[in-house]
Parts: sequence; C-alpha cells; structure tokens
Amino acid sequence: MIQEKKIVECVPNISEGRNKEIIKQVTDEIEAIKGVKLLDVDPGEATNRTVITFVGSPEVVVEAAFRCVKKAAQLIDMRQHHGAHPRMGATDVCPLIPVAGITLAECAALARTLAERIATELSVPCYCYEAAARTPERKNLAICRKGEYEGLQERMTVEKEAPDFGARPWDEGVARTGCTAVGARDFLVATNFNLNTTSTRRANAIAFDVREKGRPQREGGSPVGKIMKDENGKNIMIPGTLKGTKAIGWYIDEYGIAQVSMNITDINVTPLHIAFDEVCRCAQNRGIRVTGTEIVGLVPKRTLIDAGKYFLKKQNRSTGIPEADILQIAIKSMGLDDLKAFNPREKVIEYLLEDDDKRAKLIDLTVKDFSEETSRESPAPGGGTIAAYMGALGAALGTMVANLSSHKAGWDARWEEFSNWADKGQQIQAELLVLVDEDTEAFNRIMDAFGLPKGTDEEKALRSAAIQEATLFATQVPLHTMQASFKVFELCKAMAEEGNPNSVSDAGVGILAARAAVLGAGLNVKINASGLKDRETADKLVAEANELIQKANDAEAEIMKIVEAKI
Repeated sequence: MIQEKKIVECVPNISEGRNKEIIKQVTDEIEAIKGVKLLDVDPGEATNRTVITFVGSPEVVVEAAFRCVKKAAQLIDMRQHHGAHPRMGATDVCPLIPVAGITLAECAALARTLAERIATELSVPCYCYEAAARTPERKNLAICRKGEYEGLQERMTVEKEAPDFGARPWDEGVARTGCTAVGARDFLVATNFNLNTTSTRRANAIAFDVREKGRPQREGGSPVGKIMKDENGKNIMIPGTLKGTKAIGWYIDEYGIAQVSMNITDINVTPLHIAFDEVCRCAQNRGIRVTGTEIVGLVPKRTLIDAGKYFLKKQNRSTGIPEADILQIAIKSMGLDDLKAFNPREKVIEYLLEDDDKRAKLIDLTVKDFSEETSRESPAPGGGTIAAYMGALGAALGTMVANLSSHKAGWDARWEEFSNWADKGQQIQAELLVLVDEDTEAFNRIMDAFGLPKGTDEEKALRSAAIQEATLFATQVPLHTMQASFKVFELCKAMAEEGNPNSVSDAGVGILAARAAVLGAGLNVKINASGLKDRETADKLVAEANELIQKANDAEAEIMKIVEAKI
C-alpha cells in the first residue's frame, strides 16, 4: 500500500522582530531548500521576536531548520537584544511538529539529532525540550530557559543546568548567539466556537466547563463563594471535561457575538470534533447554542477527515466515500462556514503542499483529456498507466456497491459492515491512482537515464548503472499495480455475494476491470524485466507476476459464476 506522505511542521522563533532585512535573510535561507513551504512569518516589534512557520518532508524541514539557526546566529547579536518575550538565543526555540505520516516520537528523535548537529557544526549550544527532552524536568521549556539569556553564563558549565549539547565555558561565541531550545511537540489547533450570545461571562462559563484546567472551587459550590485554597495557598481547581485544551470566553466586535476561544494542545487526546460536541453540550446546558466554528491558522488534513467520519458514523452512514465529500460533512457539521466561506485548500497543510507542486498529474485530467493524452504519439502514458487506472475503476465500482448497500432501505443494521468494505475500497483506489502517475514517471526515468552523457568510460558506467536502476523501478511499479489490483477481487467478491443484488452487475464489471489491470500490468513487468542484467532479480519479479496472473484468472472465473447466478 502507498504509505502516507510524511509531513513535519517547524516553528522557529528568532530574536529579531524589528529589522525586516534580517528577518528576510533568515526566511530566504528556509525558502532556498527545495520542498519546503513557508507558511507564515509573524514579526512582533514589542517582543522583538519573529515566529516563522514552514512545512515539508522530515529531511528538508530539518535541513531548513538548521539553515535558519545558522543564519540567525550570523546576523543576530544577543548582547544587543532587548524585548518583552522571554528568550535565550538568536534562535530561541525550534520545535518540530508531526503533521502527517510521522509520530511525535519520531519528531523527537529528529529534534535531538538536529540539536546535536547545531551544537557541533555551528557551536550554538542546545537544550532539548518537550517530547525531545533528555530528562523529565526539561520537558518544560521554562526550565530550559530559566534565567533567560542573562542567566546562561552562570549555567553553561553547571552539570544540572548545562545545555544538552555544546556545553562549554562562556566565551564570545556563546555571548553572541546564546543557546537554542530544540524540541518536538504535538500540533496545536487554534479554534473559536461561535455562540448565539453577546455575553462574555456566559462564554467564559462554558470555557471553564470544558478546558482542562477547569475553574476554581468555591465554598458552598456558589459561583460567588470564596475561592478555596490548598495547604500551599494555591487555588483548588475543578477540572474541565476536555483534556489537552485551554479555553477562554470573549466578545468579537467584528462578528457581534461571543466565542469560546480554544487551543487544543493534544489533538490525539481531544480531536476537534470531540471538542465541538462537548462545547455544544455545555452551551446547551446554559441555554446557549453553538452556531459554528472558526479555525484559526492551518490544520492537518486528518483533523477534518476524522471529524467528517465521526459525524457520518453518528448518522449510521458509510465513511467509505470520496475525501471531498467527507470534508463537506465536516464543514457543515461544525459550521466552519458560519462566519465566512471555508476553503479547505487554504486551511489544510497537505493541500497547500499539493498546490505548491506545479507538476501536472494524469489523474487531474478530465476523462476525455486522459484518453486523448494516451492516444498521442508519445509512448507515455502507456499500458502500465492504463492498467493502474483500470484497477482504480474496479475498486471504485466495488466501493460504489458497498456504499449503495450501506444506504439500502431495510439494511440499516448492516450499514457498518458495508461501510468497512467501502473504506477498504477507497484505500485500494487511492493506492492505484498514485500508481497511474508513478508508472509514467517510471518510463520517464528510463528516458532520462538513456539521455545521460556517454563520452568517457566513467560516464558510460554511470549511465549504464542509471539505466539499470530506472529499469528495475519500471519493473517494480507495474508489479505493485498487480498487487494492488488483486485486492479488488476480495472487495468485489464480497459485494457480489453480500451486497445490494440490484448492483451485482457492477461488482462483475469491477472484477473484469481488476483482471484486466492485473494481466495488463503483468505484461509491463515482463517487458521491463527483459532489460535487467540481474537475471536472478528479473526472474523473481516475473515469477511473482505469473503467480498473480494465475490467481487473478482463477478469482475472476469463480466470482463471475456468482455474478451470473444472481443476474
């Protein structure tokens, strides 16, 4: 299966918020890294600090973060820095944040490696904080930054206070750059829940109901009673219902309504849709309605996909529907378009990265354009691409039958059974749609390899190696198409046997498309394997292709008997 693309966000805070030229030089370094998308640059004059946000694959983000710290260290002299915000270095903090396809633990490992590299190559001492912390107490950034820049000279060589990497006696270099805190944390979702009231007090009451910190406990349970204290003189708190959240109520002049403003600091513990439902419940208990939701900044795609699926399940509806449809359910269920139009292409990080990729894709063509592109005199797209597309259409037909069955009158008790099949179908279809373009890319790699120079013996050797590498890839891609297309048989067989009988012919067409995909991709495996010098590898790939062809023929014959019997 095609793995989810790994995406990491990085939010370095540099200790310069007034000199636009310095800020631009730092952000230019970030944007110079291919594959990085700069999302936001937010300078603050009073704090003399700029918050920079960028995303990309782990490798390019880590490299851009390193370049950011390097340039800031060259341009910012901490001996001259003054601002309202706590700080201890030219790059004060540099957190890595998992967005998609990567865990917090993996980001923490990347952060520790980055911190060591910064200390070694740039001579900028680093503390590791939050999930990247090497000791429990340093999970708290305030502990790492204790005493701020002015306290570093005393802390640098004290064992319990020294940086995790790059500790050394105070010198001119450290005096200039200060220290950097490199960490990893969960993605923070900032959101406002719109209320049908203008009362800030009531909005605050709802916020206190739900936020993790809760509200102070008062004597007699009265809202105006004296706040109760513990033995240390601290307020005794009644926790709220949503862990990993911070919230407050306020009034917005622009909209003429009160809102519950919330930061969700752990979307794995409290997803956006759970927060929405709980704010709705607590608001209703106070005679107030939530009319919609405002997302501040950007969110990972899973935030909205998980929400859409959550609300579909509450309706006993199939979740195995196209991504765009799931997003629309999320938008309407949480009222994301309550105050203004909501465009996922402008709010979802993954879509911004997709839109930044200017390469044309076959799957973005119309059906007519795709057909015409195939018919042209160029050899790509060719049979391998068409095989992948036929497999995707087979999966789509099986998924359609599953969705029709899930929503069939009188079959309400079976909605989840068919929803699960539809989810599988969508996964298979997505995998094969990627292979539509990947097969053409494989052919292009071969052409690029053949175009390499061959004037010297060294160039000939490099060209030959590149051709072999590209040929191996071009053999593996259609084999992947065969493997993915073969999954369609299980789906369509289940739909032929158990699905809506009125759609059994659609399941049959799905089977025929899947068989054609397996056999067609198999032809591409064989013709490309013939160009491999490594005959052992070539024979192994062809043998696997032949085995899949035999299985596909057997499965098609078995399932078509079921289809014919039901027609």
